[in-house]
Amino acid sequence: MKNIIIAILIVFSPLVYAQKYGGFGKSRNWFMNKYEAYFSIGATSFLGDLGGLNREGTQKSIVDIDFQSTRIGGSAGYRYRISPRWATSSQIYFGMLSGDDANTDEIVRRSRNLSFRSPILELSQRIEFIVYANEKMGSQRSRGLSSNRKNVNDIFYLFTGISGFYFNPQTKIDGKWTNLHNLRTEGQGLPGGAEEYSRFSAAIPLGIGFKFAITEYWKLGLEVSYNKTFTDYIDDVSTNYYDPTVLNKQGGSDAVYAGNPSIENHNWFVAGQQRGNSDDNDAYLFTSITFTRKLNLGGR
Repeated sequence: MKNIIIAILIVFSPLVYAQKYGGFGKSRNWFMNKYEAYFSIGATSFLGDLGGLNREGTQKSIVDIDFQSTRIGGSAGYRYRISPRWATSSQIYFGMLSGDDANTDEIVRRSRNLSFRSPILELSQRIEFIVYANEKMGSQRSRGLSSNRKNVNDIFYLFTGISGFYFNPQTKIDGKWTNLHNLRTEGQGLPGGAEEYSRFSAAIPLGIGFKFAITEYWKLGLEVSYNKTFTDYIDDVSTNYYDPTVLNKQGGSDAVYAGNPSIENHNWFVAGQQRGNSDDNDAYLFTSITFTRKLNLGGR
């Protein structure tokens, strides 16, 4: 995550200085976009212990994206423009995250054979820094005359903030999606097992976006958000394998299978051996097409 922040600053900081507030301080056109509603649809990608490329895991970073597990998500939100440079937005997002060891040829991951899906319901509050803006009012009429000025509304921005979200990891057992939380697959809350985890957590979003006018009132855009969470259990995988005998007593055969569905090299996956990597929490990536509607029509 630190490397991502540095890269963004290096790539886009020249734009900030190059602007020298040219279109910001001398114009109140930004005020025409003070209140906006928006919605989006796009792809979700999970960055955690499961799936990934054909190599060992890379601390849940974007270079380990499992594209075969990409799913769909969407959001709706409200944006308030505080000043020419700053805006804040409130957003609700719903999507599905997924990961599957069967999608990689890396021998340990493939043999481990874990898989999951989880809905994500997220509420976020973001602060946006507008790096670049070219905002010009479109055609107007005055005393029966009309002008042919084209509406221009190009905005490039960076954002961060805080979000809270709900998740519920599931896996398929005998063809049916089964909730994993109560199966205690790593002995969560049991003697010698991992700590119990909550299905509510928080995340820090970090992202970039660009939007441009398609009509006087509507903008079309693209947004990418990397979300670093405070949990390592979105995929129900974090620590070590637990005693299957105890799991069977607590949750039956479903718990035993979900805890260890390995398909080969079984001696790698016994009680006490590493099941996941608890050194780094999970993350997820949203890539969305956005549609924004101006609410303060007429600039008032």
